[in-house]
Order: sequence, then structure tokens, then C-alpha cells
Amino acid sequence: MNVPIIALMGTTNMVVILHNIIDPLQGDFPEVIEEYLEHGCMKCIAFNRRGTLLAVGCNDGSCVIWDFETRGIAKELRDNDCSSPITSICWSKCGHRILVSAADKSLLLWDVMSGERITRIVLQQTPLQARLHPGSSKPSLCLACPLSCAPMIVDLNTGNTTSLKVSVAEISNNGPIPASRNKCADGITSFSPTAACFSKYGNLVYVGNSKGEILIINYIDNEVRAMVSIPGGSVVKNIVFSRNGQYLLTNSNDRIIRIYENLLPLKDEVKALDDLNENLNELDGVEKLKAVGLKCLILFREFQDSITKVHWKAPCFSGDAEWVVGGSASKGEHKIYIWDRVGHLVKILEGPKEAIIDLAWHPVRPIVVSVSLNGIVYIWAKDYTENWSAFAPDFKELEENEEYVEREDEFDLIPETEKVKDSDVNEDDEVDIVTVEKDPAFSDSDMSEEELCFLPATPSCDAPEQTDKFIESSSKLVDSNNSGSPLSEEAGPNEHIMNHNSSPLEDDAWGTRTKRKRKPSEKVLELQAEKLKKPSKSNKSSKSKSKSLVDEDDGNGFYGDELSDE
Repeated sequence: MNVPIIALMGTTNMVVILHNIIDPLQGDFPEVIEEYLEHGCMKCIAFNRRGTLLAVGCNDGSCVIWDFETRGIAKELRDNDCSSPITSICWSKCGHRILVSAADKSLLLWDVMSGERITRIVLQQTPLQARLHPGSSKPSLCLACPLSCAPMIVDLNTGNTTSLKVSVAEISNNGPIPASRNKCADGITSFSPTAACFSKYGNLVYVGNSKGEILIINYIDNEVRAMVSIPGGSVVKNIVFSRNGQYLLTNSNDRIIRIYENLLPLKDEVKALDDLNENLNELDGVEKLKAVGLKCLILFREFQDSITKVHWKAPCFSGDAEWVVGGSASKGEHKIYIWDRVGHLVKILEGPKEAIIDLAWHPVRPIVVSVSLNGIVYIWAKDYTENWSAFAPDFKELEENEEYVEREDEFDLIPETEKVKDSDVNEDDEVDIVTVEKDPAFSDSDMSEEELCFLPATPSCDAPEQTDKFIESSSKLVDSNNSGSPLSEEAGPNEHIMNHNSSPLEDDAWGTRTKRKRKPSEKVLELQAEKLKKPSKSNKSSKSKSKSLVDEDDGNGFYGDELSDE
């Protein structure tokens, strides 16, 4: 039953009637919890560029890498010098390195394949977020956002840091500089918290400050090239680019997620900014920066919950930038809101009664991964329904059985219907199986170094102790049944009854110890067949007066005789 839902959404504050927000025809987006991952207390997550590996930062300072195809742990990165909770995690573009920021004010760079730590740098303040430079396969620079200081560029080779400007007042010569809201331990003024991110190719840094401004900075000369004022002037908590670099997302303290369209070219951003500044020479100071900013970013959409006025946690884009996702920051609820890029709310995912602390969308698949306050990672996926016509276009679902009359040539080697058709495929042409076609989702794969998509997994072998114990117990049973002593030869019926009762217990004990059942080998099957055809030699040489007892013993101790012949 489709019940109209009335909700207030968008920037126009108009009443929008959604007849059915769970319409699967709107696109591919997750709907249900498919699986969950547990390994200690996990805090933050990040996919690699292809979405084949998922890196998770834990509360004990370790970094666990999951194989997302098999949902198994591929590698664990642990440093003895770091036991504090991980605050953020970031992959390099090629996937060979991982940058981790921790609550003990440290930055750790790891080599993923070898599992060795490359470097460790300690900052003056706790970095809430750290991002590697996206333009290099082996980046030596990163962008760190400390707790109460300005964002800084960190050289991972030397450890040198360069603080970026977070306010237009720092570059303005007109009037006194207003007092800062916060100060670092070393007295440097800044606005806290401050969010920042690289552009798609890492040529510029976009900084969102506590005055509701987006500053576009060339980090090489540390000069502010443009400024965009956010409506309302609230603190910017998150700022992130879409995968294709065409859209910029901001999450402000006024509980509104805003999407800006990037008007600058992706690779020649710095040159385009220089040209804009030259064309606006008649302006100066803040007015010039605002004028340039209007030609760099334009407000595209706004997303909010006008009813509950909820704060947002870890908003981000989907891999193709067609969807926007944001988690509710309310305590005690695990709600994920999904909008399309036009601004319509298409789905609200409700999970367990646990707050969300981090969120990530899979790069190429309609999958969302969320981290709860209890340290559990939930995997949200689309709820697919079986539709056989999608696999075979001529398939028809029948409501009841029907009698099928086959064609006369249906099972011929070459049907007459196919003889008439001329094949358009030239069978003499060689098929190219070497050239790899570029995926449009990864059109910027112009790296010389090969990407790391999977990690080799070492298979775990079964414990050999269980097999040894079983062989020892079986050999004892064989010795007791086939010993040549007079006592065993002329044994009474009580002893045979005892052996008959003891063998199933040993079989049950063995069955509970093993983890998986194994099929008997061909040799064992041959021996069993031979014993069924002819009796054993020990039975032929037995005494006639105890023949019935021996036959009974052969029936009960058959498995022990089989092992003794082997």
C-alpha cells in the first residue's frame, strides 16, 4: 500500500509529496544490512580506489585491512609505538600505502604489501583527519587537520609542516584583525574546528573555516586565491570532493548539507585562477577574492531534515556522484539518509540502536559501510529480487504447468532457423585478450605504477594433532582385536559386547573433534569392497568352536581391520 508521505526538503522550504520513496526504479542504492564485520572496536573506515579492500582503524591503534570480496581479514598493521585510537585512515591513489592518524598526535605511513611502517611523525595537536596527496602514486605530502590548529601540509619525508591560512583577515590589510575564537598551545591563532581537502588532482586545497567561508588556497605558495561565503556563516564541519571532482560537499553546523558545482578545470586549476585574478585587477582585497570565488564554485543543492533538524555525520558522495548520503549524528539511532543529486530524499536506512561515527560509500557498487559507536562495521547493500527474465530475455514465468510441444528442428545440430541467418562475425579475426579496456569510472588511471587491488592470503592448514590422536586410538583398537594371545582368541561374549559398545563412542569423540568431514580416499574404498567380497585371513584360521564369536567380532571391528591391512 503506497501511502503519500509529506516532508519538507530542499532549499525552497516547499512541501513535497513523495508517493513512494522506496521506488527501486529511481536507481541503485543500498536498502538492507547484508553483513557486519567484527574485529575489536573499530572507529573509522576507508575503501581503496577500486573498492576491493576496506581499511579499518581500531581503538587499540591497529589498522585492519579486509578483503571486501571474501569479507576476510587480509592484513593487520600494528605499531608498538601507537596504542591510541585511530582518528582517520586514507589510501594512496595506487593503493600501495596507507596513512593513519591517531589520537596520540601521530601520523603513520604504512607499506600495505610488506606491512612495514615507513615513517611516523608526531604533531603538536591531535590530527582529526589526514589525507594523502592524490596526484602521486607514492605521495610524500599529506594534509592534516589538527584538533585546534589550522590545517597544515606535512612533508612525510622530512617531517616539516606548513600551516595554511584559515581566515581572510590574515591576508587583509584593511582594518584590525578580529580576535580568534581559539588558540593553539603555541599561541598561533586559528579557527576550530577547521575542515580541509585536496582537489581531485591535488593542485589546490579547499578549506572550510568556522566563519562559514570556503577558502581556495594554493598550498605551494600558501596564498588564498578565492573565497566563497556559505549562507548562514556557520562552522564548516566537513568538506569533501566527489570522485570525479565536479562537485564539492560541505556539512555545516546549521544542519544543512550543501553541494557546490566546481567551475574550474580539473587539471589546470591554478592557471585558471591566475587568469581570473588578472581579469579582476580593478578589485582588491576581500572583494576580489569573493568575485573570483563566484567563478569557481556555485551553490547547486541543499539537503536537510526540516522536521527533526538533525545534525549530520560523515556525509559523502556515491562513487558516480549521483547520490548523497549522510548519517544522523543523534545518539542512540543508526539512521542513514540517501538523496539523489536533484535533492529528493529516496531512502532512510534504519539500523540498530547505535550511533554512527563514520560512513563510506563503495567506489563502484551500491554499497554503504557504516561504523557504529560499539565498534561494529555494518554493510548495507541493495535487496535484489530474483528476476529470471533479466538473465534470459526469452524466459517467461508460468503461473501453472503447461504442456510444451517441441519444434521439429529444436534438437538438431544445426537448426534450419540458424542456417538462414548469416553470421556477421568474422571467425578469422584474432581476438585480443591482452589489451585491457579502461573503465569509465577510472578514466584517470594514467599512473605508471600498477594498482594494488588484492592482497595475497595465506591459507590456514588443519591442525595435525587431531589426526595423530585418531591414528593412535585406531591402532590400539586394531591391536586389541587382532592380537595373537590365547585370551583374545578364546574371548568370551562379554568382551565382544564391550568392544561393540566402545567403538561408537570413539567414533563420536572423533566426530566432535573434527571441524569438517572428509571423504574416504579411493584406496580405502577399494579395501572396503574387497572385505565385503571375501572374509579376512584371520577368520579362516580361527577355531570352529568360536566361529560365531569371531564373525560377530569381524562385524564390529571392521574399521579396525581395515586400518590394520593398510
